[in-house]
Amino acid sequence: MSTESGPLITDEMRNAIGVEGEPSVTVVEKGAIEKFADAIGDSNPIHRDEVYARKSRYGGIIAPPTFLRSVRAGDLELPFSTNLNRNLDAGSEWDYLEPVRPGDAITAVTRLANLNERSGRLGPMLLITRETTYTNQLGQVVARQRGTLIRY
Repeated sequence: MSTESGPLITDEMRNAIGVEGEPSVTVVEKGAIEKFADAIGDSNPIHRDEVYARKSRYGGIIAPPTFLRSVRAGDLELPFSTNLNRNLDAGSEWDYLEPVRPGDAITAVTRLANLNERSGRLGPMLLITRETTYTNQLGQVVARQRGTLIRY
């Protein structure tokens, strides 16, 4: 697909695939886990009761997997611009790999994973896929998120 002035995705844009944003570190607090569990209506004692959680296969309190939605990911400034000004969140996919525990220092790094172009009813669309990797202080990747943004 291309616009009247040529292809939507330029060589400059293709060369930006793989670019990473600044890392962002969040230290996970037990109280934040409890509040998050309360906010999503998750009453599982593994998120708040240390005695119960120590008897579980995890050996202690863990955060609900979706807790990472509350962790700030570093901003990814795209090193290119487009004349497409409208944005639409096209959703995300998550892979949860390790439990998140109180005291974990989670480093989130977002990179530009892919670019695609399509034509829609409203004209050309740029699909921007970003991947955020969440790593704990032990170097373990606890989760990955792949999110897509549509600019049109």
